[in-house]
Amino acid sequence: MGETFSGERESVTDKERSGRLATSSTEENIAKICQIVRENCWLTVTSIAEQVNIERETVRKILTEDLDMRKVCAKMVPKERTEE
Repeated sequence: MGETFSGERESVTDKERSGRLATSSTEENIAKICQIVRENCWLTVTSIAEQVNIERETVRKILTEDLDMRKVCAKMVPKERTEE
């Protein structure tokens, strides 16, 4: 085989390891956050993160990227909301 890396490792791929998932953006968490926002759209991202027990930034990404929402006057609403 070729040269070995330090520690006699020959592969550059990661070994399988146990522990936390790389992301908290699971379908279950997306559904929970969607339900929370439908019940009370005035909640902060921090309070939603505390309820679901995931990081604030992950909640923000779920709201903006997965649920396609944006903040309007401290209220989370769908981006495609029409003027009424």
